[in-house]
Amino acid sequence: LFYITGSGGFRKRKHDNFPHGQRREEKENINPPSALMTSFKSFQQELDTRHDKYERLVKLSRDITIESKRTIFLLHRFTSAPNGEEILSESEVKLDAVRRKIKQVAQELIGEDMYQFHRAISPGLQEYVEAVSFQYFIKTRSLISVEEINKQLIFTAEDREETTNMTSNSHDKEPHTWSLKVTPVDYLLGVADLTGELMRLCISSVGNGDIDTPFELSQFLRQIYDGFTFIGNTGPYEVSKKLYTLKQSLAKVENACYTLKVRGSEIPKHMLADVFSTKTEMIDQEEGLP
Repeated sequence: LFYITGSGGFRKRKHDNFPHGQRREEKENINPPSALMTSFKSFQQELDTRHDKYERLVKLSRDITIESKRTIFLLHRFTSAPNGEEILSESEVKLDAVRRKIKQVAQELIGEDMYQFHRAISPGLQEYVEAVSFQYFIKTRSLISVEEINKQLIFTAEDREETTNMTSNSHDKEPHTWSLKVTPVDYLLGVADLTGELMRLCISSVGNGDIDTPFELSQFLRQIYDGFTFIGNTGPYEVSKKLYTLKQSLAKVENACYTLKVRGSEIPKHMLADVFSTKTEMIDQEEGLP
C-alpha cells in the first residue's frame, strides 16, 4: 500500500526498501528448524518407506493369487487328462514359481513384524493354501497340515549370484535363510475355499464316468464341515462367514451322491454331468447364489 502525501506524491512504507528475498533469508535465520520439525521429517521418511513396502507386498500378493489360480485351473484337468502325472508335475512347477514369489515376500519382511503387513499378503497366502491343499488331496486323498505347508516356505540362498551378493555385503548381517509362516486363520480360510474346488471336482468326475470319487469327496467334506462347526462363532469373523459357503458345497456333493445312488443305474454315464450341472443351477437359484 502507498500513502499519499500532501504534495500529491507517493511515499513507500519503511520496510519496502528491502528486497523480498532478503526478508525471507532473515526470517529463516531468525527461525531455524526446530528439533520437533526434524523429528517429524524423520517420521515422514519412515512412514513413506513403510507405505512403499506395503504397496510392494500388495503387488506380490496379487501375483501369488494369479499364479495360484492358474495352478488350480490346471489341476481341474486331472480327471479328464489321459496322463494325470503330467498334470501333477506341471502343477508342481507352477507352485515352485509361486513359492519364489513368497520368498520375495519373506525377504521384504526381514526385521519387520509380519502382522503389520498381514492384510497386504493375506489374500495371496489364502489362495496358495487352496492350491497346495488341492494338489495334496489329488495325490493323497487327505488334507495337508499347516505345519507341512510352512515347511515348504523355508528358503535358502542357493543361487551363486545371491550368495556372492551376500558375501560382499556381509556387513549388513543379512541372514542366509528366510521363512514365512502361514497363520492359522489364513490356513482355515484357504481350506474353506478348497471345498468349492472339491465340489467342482466332484461334478467333473461324474461327467468322466468316475462314480467312486463323489462318495470319497462327500465323506471328506463332511469331516471338514464338522471341524469348522466345532470352531463356530468363537473363531474369527472371516472363518464363520465361510461356513455358509462350505455348507452349500457339501450339500451339492451330497445331492450328487444321492442322485448316483438312487438313479445312477437309470441315467446313462454320458448324461450324468448334464443332470448334475442342471440340479446345481437349480440349487443356486433357490438359494439366491450367483
